[in-house]
Amino acid sequence: MKKVTKAVIPAAGFGTRFLPITKSVCKEMLPIVDKPTLQYIIEEAVQSGITDILIVTGRNKKILEDFFDYTPELDALLEQDNKIKLLKISKEIEKMVNLYFVRQKHPCGFANALQYAKAFTGDEPFAILLGDDIIYTDSNTKPVTQQLIENYYKYQKPTLALMEVDDKDINKYANIKARKTDGKSCDIALIVEKPKAENKFSNYAVIGRYIVESDIYNLIDNLKPSETGETFFTEALQALAKENRLTGYQFAGKRYDAGDKLEYLIANVEYALRDFNLQKEFTNYLKNLVAKL
Repeated sequence: MKKVTKAVIPAAGFGTRFLPITKSVCKEMLPIVDKPTLQYIIEEAVQSGITDILIVTGRNKKILEDFFDYTPELDALLEQDNKIKLLKISKEIEKMVNLYFVRQKHPCGFANALQYAKAFTGDEPFAILLGDDIIYTDSNTKPVTQQLIENYYKYQKPTLALMEVDDKDINKYANIKARKTDGKSCDIALIVEKPKAENKFSNYAVIGRYIVESDIYNLIDNLKPSETGETFFTEALQALAKENRLTGYQFAGKRYDAGDKLEYLIANVEYALRDFNLQKEFTNYLKNLVAKL
């Protein structure tokens, strides 16, 4: 079986849930404490053994390339001022992973964006990480992408990340019906996009982490476009499920929807509380703030 060493990150969306800031700042660069959300996604991939990442961008997103590029002026200034720790941070970002960029020509959705990765991934299996999903794992837990890769190796089938959600949130996610379960893994018999709670198959939602194989491109090509011209990735996954070639894995970790304003704020607070340099003072601030309410 071929190793999973490549990943694709679709990042061409407009980020409309965060207007007005996303009129000029792309959502992937919105910070959680001191890192852009995209950096958390890339770090997860790298920690999972990924060596090459393709980011599918759109118009006005050159800032993504610039952020991960070599910054000689900044590095020279930091070195001149003897800011060694900051210089190390800058250089680590530049050398983090092999990054490649391609621009999606028209905003036709996730499935269309994925087609731009065909030449990059070739006939190899690869990971897909969606930029709205930030998933925290502690030092004793493997990164989520690594958890999925290991499940893929075990069952030799494309794998989706699963999370239990309340009934009120069923209509926000793709929903699955399991054919057979094995601990945290299951064979998926059926997957549908955002059903109403009364039509659910389970309380398992599909979260933005996937391990797929090269045939996913042909499956997308064979989909019938909707009235708006968009094809839906979930339908390609359903084609795999019909062939008994799709598994789900209930991952360990805490997921934040960085595209939702409330969850984005929660992520900032909780990541700050995990930061050794901020933890004590920020905790005291929050306690004092709550006491005044």
